[in-house]
Amino acid sequence: MHALKPKLDEKDKKIIALVLNNPKISQKDIGDKVKLSQPSVASRLKRLRERGFVEEITGMNLTKVGLYIAKVDVTVNNSAEIINTFKDCPFFLNALITSGKTNMCLFFVSENVATLEAIVNYHLRLHPEVQSIDFNIVISSAKDVVMPVRMNRGQFERSPCGVDIEPGHCPYYRENKCLGCPAIGHYKGKIW
Repeated sequence: MHALKPKLDEKDKKIIALVLNNPKISQKDIGDKVKLSQPSVASRLKRLRERGFVEEITGMNLTKVGLYIAKVDVTVNNSAEIINTFKDCPFFLNALITSGKTNMCLFFVSENVATLEAIVNYHLRLHPEVQSIDFNIVISSAKDVVMPVRMNRGQFERSPCGVDIEPGHCPYYRENKCLGCPAIGHYKGKIW
């Protein structure tokens, strides 16, 4: 359940709109447009950031760099366990807990569709908490998709999801059906 957010005044709303339309806008330019001094704008922006109304995210434009996005709707018994499985996975973007027939929506990204299929087939379909899966590749988007992507190449001794993907053990990696896991350094792709 979401906590009630304090009300925003008209100047706050204008500041939010200006920042969302141009994240690089200067505080002076904001002040000129909403008729506030730069220190007042700085104070309001600080408060809006603390309250979560303005967030800054640095990421890759997934569509421009040629990455494929998978949207995977899943019915699971324990959503926290699924999130824990993928929380450090370099290919994992986000998870949403949803209502309806499927109760979780996962987003993954990769340089090729085969790796996304391997993630779904090897990690999700075999997971004991998963009851059903609807796996889709995003064909296009109305707007650019900019998301933070983990660039944790070689940071783990074992894959973050806990599955043994050493070249000799993982059939998807061995048969070139998956690029491998950049988190442990066994990766055949170009981006990670």
